[in-house]
Amino acid sequence: MVLMVLLSPVMLGLFLVMVLKRDLPVFYVSERMRDLDTPFSLIKLRTMRPPRPGEVNSGVSGGAKNHRITPLGRKLRRYRLDEIPQLWNILRGDMSFVGPRPPLRRYTEMYRELYADVLRSKPGVTGLASLVIHRQEGDALAKAQSAEEIEEIYTRRFIPRKARLDLIYQANANLCYDVVLLWQTLVRVAGGRRRAADARRGRR
Repeated sequence: MVLMVLLSPVMLGLFLVMVLKRDLPVFYVSERMRDLDTPFSLIKLRTMRPPRPGEVNSGVSGGAKNHRITPLGRKLRRYRLDEIPQLWNILRGDMSFVGPRPPLRRYTEMYRELYADVLRSKPGVTGLASLVIHRQEGDALAKAQSAEEIEEIYTRRFIPRKARLDLIYQANANLCYDVVLLWQTLVRVAGGRRRAADARRGRR
Protein backbone atom coordinates (compact mmCIF):
# COMPACT_ATOMS: atom_id res chain seq x y z
CA MET A 1 0.00 0.00 0.00
CA VAL A 2 2.88 2.34 0.78
CA LEU A 3 4.45 1.66 -2.63
CA MET A 4 1.13 2.23 -4.37
CA VAL A 5 0.90 5.65 -2.70
CA LEU A 6 4.53 6.54 -3.46
CA LEU A 7 4.30 5.43 -7.08
CA SER A 8 0.86 6.95 -7.72
CA PRO A 9 2.34 10.12 -9.35
CA VAL A 10 4.36 7.91 -11.73
CA MET A 11 1.31 5.81 -12.49
CA LEU A 12 -0.86 8.87 -13.08
CA GLY A 13 1.78 10.40 -15.35
CA LEU A 14 2.06 7.24 -17.45
CA PHE A 15 -1.73 6.98 -17.61
CA LEU A 16 -2.02 10.56 -18.91
CA VAL A 17 0.77 10.05 -21.47
CA MET A 18 -0.92 6.94 -22.84
CA VAL A 19 -4.30 8.69 -23.00
CA LEU A 20 -2.85 11.76 -24.73
CA LYS A 21 -1.02 9.54 -27.23
CA ARG A 22 -4.26 7.61 -27.71
CA ASP A 23 -2.28 4.53 -26.74
CA LEU A 24 -5.40 2.74 -25.55
CA PRO A 25 -6.46 0.66 -23.73
CA VAL A 26 -4.04 1.65 -20.95
CA PHE A 27 -4.10 -1.66 -19.09
CA TYR A 28 -3.36 -5.17 -20.26
CA VAL A 29 -5.13 -7.88 -18.28
CA SER A 30 -4.09 -11.50 -18.73
CA GLU A 31 -5.20 -14.71 -17.07
CA ARG A 32 -2.38 -16.32 -15.08
CA MET A 33 -2.32 -19.21 -12.65
CA ARG A 34 -1.80 -18.90 -8.90
CA ASP A 35 -1.67 -22.70 -8.74
CA LEU A 36 -2.82 -25.54 -11.00
CA ASP A 37 -6.50 -24.77 -10.45
CA THR A 38 -6.67 -21.10 -9.42
CA PRO A 39 -6.52 -18.41 -12.11
CA PHE A 40 -6.23 -14.68 -11.49
CA SER A 41 -6.11 -11.55 -13.64
CA LEU A 42 -2.57 -10.18 -13.97
CA ILE A 43 -2.59 -6.42 -14.54
CA LYS A 44 0.12 -4.55 -16.46
CA LEU A 45 0.41 -1.36 -18.47
CA ARG A 46 -0.18 -2.27 -22.09
CA THR A 47 3.00 -2.26 -24.17
CA MET A 48 1.65 -3.78 -27.40
CA ARG A 49 -1.11 -2.63 -29.70
CA PRO A 50 -4.11 -4.96 -29.79
CA PRO A 51 -3.80 -7.75 -32.40
CA ARG A 52 -5.43 -7.37 -35.77
CA PRO A 53 -7.51 -10.23 -37.17
CA GLY A 54 -5.21 -13.14 -37.98
CA GLU A 55 -2.26 -11.89 -35.90
CA VAL A 56 -0.57 -14.13 -33.33
CA ASN A 57 -2.00 -13.51 -29.87
CA SER A 58 -1.36 -16.65 -27.82
CA GLY A 59 1.52 -17.92 -25.72
CA VAL A 60 4.52 -15.85 -24.65
CA SER A 61 5.89 -12.84 -26.53
CA GLY A 62 8.54 -13.27 -29.19
CA GLY A 63 9.77 -12.05 -32.53
CA ALA A 64 6.47 -12.81 -34.23
CA LYS A 65 4.81 -10.24 -31.95
CA ASN A 66 7.54 -7.61 -31.73
CA HIS A 67 6.05 -5.47 -34.49
CA ARG A 68 3.12 -4.83 -32.15
CA ILE A 69 5.25 -3.26 -29.38
CA THR A 70 4.56 0.47 -29.22
CA PRO A 71 7.41 3.04 -28.92
CA LEU A 72 6.24 3.91 -25.40
CA GLY A 73 5.84 0.20 -24.66
CA ARG A 74 9.54 -0.42 -25.38
CA LYS A 75 10.50 2.18 -22.78
CA LEU A 76 8.04 0.79 -20.26
CA ARG A 77 9.49 -2.70 -20.73
CA ARG A 78 13.09 -1.49 -20.52
CA TYR A 79 12.53 0.05 -17.08
CA ARG A 80 9.84 -2.50 -16.05
CA LEU A 81 7.39 0.33 -15.47
CA ASP A 82 4.69 -1.76 -17.13
CA GLU A 83 4.73 -3.97 -14.03
CA ILE A 84 3.76 -1.25 -11.53
CA PRO A 85 0.04 -2.22 -11.61
CA GLN A 86 1.01 -5.66 -10.30
CA LEU A 87 1.17 -3.98 -6.89
CA TRP A 88 -2.61 -4.41 -6.98
CA ASN A 89 -2.13 -8.15 -7.55
CA ILE A 90 0.22 -8.24 -4.55
CA LEU A 91 -2.27 -6.33 -2.40
CA ARG A 92 -5.03 -8.76 -3.41
CA GLY A 93 -2.84 -11.72 -2.45
CA ASP A 94 -2.54 -13.12 -5.99
CA MET A 95 1.22 -12.59 -6.03
CA SER A 96 4.23 -11.78 -3.90
CA PHE A 97 7.16 -9.49 -4.65
CA VAL A 98 9.48 -12.49 -5.13
CA GLY A 99 8.61 -15.89 -6.59
CA PRO A 100 8.18 -17.74 -9.87
CA ARG A 101 6.59 -15.75 -12.64
CA PRO A 102 2.89 -16.71 -12.88
CA PRO A 103 2.38 -18.99 -15.90
CA LEU A 104 -0.32 -19.02 -18.52
CA ARG A 105 -2.95 -21.74 -18.10
CA ARG A 106 -1.79 -23.50 -21.27
CA TYR A 107 1.61 -24.21 -19.73
CA THR A 108 0.27 -25.50 -16.42
CA GLU A 109 -1.93 -27.88 -18.43
CA MET A 110 1.05 -29.03 -20.51
CA TYR A 111 3.38 -29.49 -17.52
CA ARG A 112 1.11 -30.21 -14.57
CA GLU A 113 3.62 -32.18 -12.49
CA LEU A 114 6.32 -29.56 -12.99
CA TYR A 115 4.10 -26.62 -12.07
CA ALA A 116 2.55 -28.53 -9.18
CA ASP A 117 5.99 -28.25 -7.57
CA VAL A 118 6.89 -24.75 -8.79
CA LEU A 119 3.60 -23.16 -7.72
CA ARG A 120 3.95 -24.28 -4.13
CA SER A 121 5.60 -20.86 -3.97
CA LYS A 122 3.31 -17.89 -4.54
CA PRO A 123 4.05 -16.28 -7.95
CA GLY A 124 6.12 -13.10 -7.85
CA VAL A 125 6.96 -9.96 -9.80
CA THR A 126 10.62 -10.94 -9.82
CA GLY A 127 12.59 -14.00 -8.81
CA LEU A 128 15.72 -16.05 -9.24
CA ALA A 129 14.71 -17.41 -12.65
CA SER A 130 13.76 -13.92 -13.87
CA LEU A 131 17.14 -12.53 -12.87
CA VAL A 132 19.26 -15.40 -14.18
CA ILE A 133 17.79 -16.09 -17.63
CA HIS A 134 15.45 -13.19 -18.44
CA ARG A 135 17.83 -11.66 -20.98
CA GLN A 136 18.73 -15.00 -22.55
CA GLU A 137 15.06 -15.85 -22.88
CA GLY A 138 14.24 -12.46 -24.40
CA ASP A 139 17.08 -12.68 -26.93
CA ALA A 140 16.17 -16.22 -27.97
CA LEU A 141 12.45 -15.52 -28.36
CA ALA A 142 13.09 -12.25 -30.21
CA LYS A 143 14.71 -14.25 -33.03
CA ALA A 144 11.66 -16.50 -33.45
CA GLN A 145 9.48 -15.39 -36.34
CA SER A 146 6.49 -17.69 -35.97
CA ALA A 147 4.16 -18.72 -33.17
CA GLU A 148 5.29 -22.33 -33.58
CA GLU A 149 8.96 -21.40 -33.23
CA ILE A 150 8.28 -19.25 -30.16
CA GLU A 151 6.37 -22.10 -28.52
CA GLU A 152 9.09 -24.63 -29.34
CA ILE A 153 11.88 -22.47 -27.92
CA TYR A 154 9.96 -21.51 -24.79
CA THR A 155 8.65 -24.96 -23.89
CA ARG A 156 11.79 -26.92 -24.79
CA ARG A 157 14.53 -24.58 -23.55
CA PHE A 158 13.13 -22.22 -20.96
CA ILE A 159 10.26 -23.79 -19.02
CA PRO A 160 12.53 -26.58 -17.63
CA ARG A 161 15.39 -24.18 -16.88
CA LYS A 162 13.14 -21.66 -15.16
CA ALA A 163 11.48 -24.41 -13.14
CA ARG A 164 14.86 -25.67 -11.86
CA LEU A 165 15.78 -22.16 -10.72
CA ASP A 166 12.35 -21.61 -9.17
CA LEU A 167 12.75 -24.80 -7.17
CA ILE A 168 16.22 -23.70 -6.01
CA TYR A 169 14.61 -20.48 -4.78
CA GLN A 170 11.81 -22.43 -3.13
CA ALA A 171 14.27 -24.62 -1.22
CA ASN A 172 16.15 -21.58 0.10
CA ALA A 173 13.39 -18.98 0.44
CA ASN A 174 13.59 -16.60 3.39
CA LEU A 175 13.23 -12.87 3.98
CA CYS A 176 16.94 -12.12 3.52
CA TYR A 177 17.02 -14.02 0.20
CA ASP A 178 13.98 -12.06 -0.98
CA VAL A 179 15.66 -8.76 -0.09
CA VAL A 180 18.76 -9.78 -2.05
CA LEU A 181 16.70 -10.70 -5.12
CA LEU A 182 14.71 -7.45 -4.93
CA TRP A 183 17.94 -5.46 -4.66
CA GLN A 184 19.45 -7.28 -7.63
CA THR A 185 16.29 -6.52 -9.62
CA LEU A 186 16.64 -2.80 -8.84
CA VAL A 187 20.31 -2.93 -9.85
CA ARG A 188 19.36 -4.67 -13.10
CA VAL A 189 16.75 -2.01 -13.90
CA ALA A 190 19.21 0.79 -13.09
CA GLY A 191 21.78 -0.91 -15.32
CA GLY A 192 19.28 -0.93 -18.16
CA ARG A 193 18.74 2.78 -17.71
CA ARG A 194 22.49 3.43 -17.85
CA ARG A 195 22.89 1.30 -21.00
CA ALA A 196 20.03 3.18 -22.66
CA ALA A 197 21.58 6.54 -21.71
CA ASP A 198 25.00 5.44 -23.03
CA ALA A 199 23.38 4.30 -26.28
CA ARG A 200 21.70 7.68 -26.73
CA ARG A 201 24.98 9.50 -26.10
CA GLY A 202 26.72 7.20 -28.60
CA ARG A 203 24.17 8.04 -31.31
CA ARG A 204 24.89 11.72 -30.81
